[in-house]
Amino acid sequence: MSSRRSDNPEGRMPLLDHLRELRNRVVKALLGLLAGMVVGWLLKEEVWEILKEPFCQVPQSHDLNGTDCSLVVNGIFSSFFLNVKIAFIVGAIVSSPVWLYQLWAFVAPGMLRKEKRWTLLFLSLALPLFLVGAFLAYATIERGLALFLGFTPEDTAALITIDEYLGFLVTMLLVFGLAFELPLIVTVLNLGGALSHETIKKWRRAIIFGIFVFAAVATPSADPFTMLSLALPVIVLFGVSDGVAYLVDRRRAKQPALYEGLSDDEASAIEDEPFDIGEPIGPPGEGRR
Repeated sequence: MSSRRSDNPEGRMPLLDHLRELRNRVVKALLGLLAGMVVGWLLKEEVWEILKEPFCQVPQSHDLNGTDCSLVVNGIFSSFFLNVKIAFIVGAIVSSPVWLYQLWAFVAPGMLRKEKRWTLLFLSLALPLFLVGAFLAYATIERGLALFLGFTPEDTAALITIDEYLGFLVTMLLVFGLAFELPLIVTVLNLGGALSHETIKKWRRAIIFGIFVFAAVATPSADPFTMLSLALPVIVLFGVSDGVAYLVDRRRAKQPALYEGLSDDEASAIEDEPFDIGEPIGPPGEGRR
């Protein structure tokens, strides 16, 4: 691997080699997902008990028999596909280190060293932030269900299908989990030089307003409690990323420009250390990467 990298330091390859590399990465990611789904299938009953717990805390979940928590199955194959969906959810979470690494490994060869560090930072924080958001969604689902099922008349039983409930649950988990990635994306863009603190400051109010709008539209229950449960933590995380961007830009401003102090007639510094002609180099005086 090191010899291949030394022969091709920029990670260049023909289009067909890119396609073969993409195929291999996709196959490995799918194998990881399949292995995770096997684990999910073995734990499907335990996982389902956890997933249906928010619904079982709502009084309307006991309308059918008065004691047990009941969901309705419509269709012969609904129960089977429920288990498949549960296995897929567990498999995607369990195998996330595998398919995230395959994604990074496909993109990384064409990156510079600093860009690779930023990508590793993104991958190391993306999953924990997503899980925190999903956990918050799981903790607030009961409030949204209780609010809307509370409008059910006393002489009416709430017949909630398994597919309907699971779809609602997965949507909430995805919306919260992905929303928690926003501050991380802002930080990575700032570290990459694509988004400055001045730009964030200029659009700060619009971004905060957009977060509230997104929380109101994206949450399936659309109740005020769930909307605030999503919007407020994301705004706090956005404030943290705004502060990080301020510190990063402030540090950059203190660093002297590459040719600061040189007159038009003065020669710039040159790299006196020998290096491979195909190897990328940093600013003068820093040597090879």
